[in-house]
Amino acid sequence: MPGLYLAAILLSAAGIATLDARFKLALWHAPGRTAAVVAIGTVFFLLWDAAGIVTGVFVKGASPALLGIDLAPHLPLEEPVFLAFLCYLALVSFRGAERVRASGRRRREGAA
Repeated sequence: MPGLYLAAILLSAAGIATLDARFKLALWHAPGRTAAVVAIGTVFFLLWDAAGIVTGVFVKGASPALLGIDLAPHLPLEEPVFLAFLCYLALVSFRGAERVRASGRRRREGAA
């Protein structure tokens, strides 16, 4: 089913964005910095992909779940969307872990 992979990425991103909005972890805490981090990370990984494609390490396999739109040889449209999602997910996870760690530290200091 064409577009299924892209739909799954976007649905997953919506779930992470919902958590982010609820706990104000990244985008809702610092929108400019979040956009910059996600953009820089996405560009880095796209360059990494380009190097892998040029050297023949990365190739696009045939999948009925892809839309079939290639931005470059062996670079489907879904790839930069996935990379942006990956960077956003990492940032939200990191900020969430920081918050949990700080909360535990405050509880320990309050109990002492």
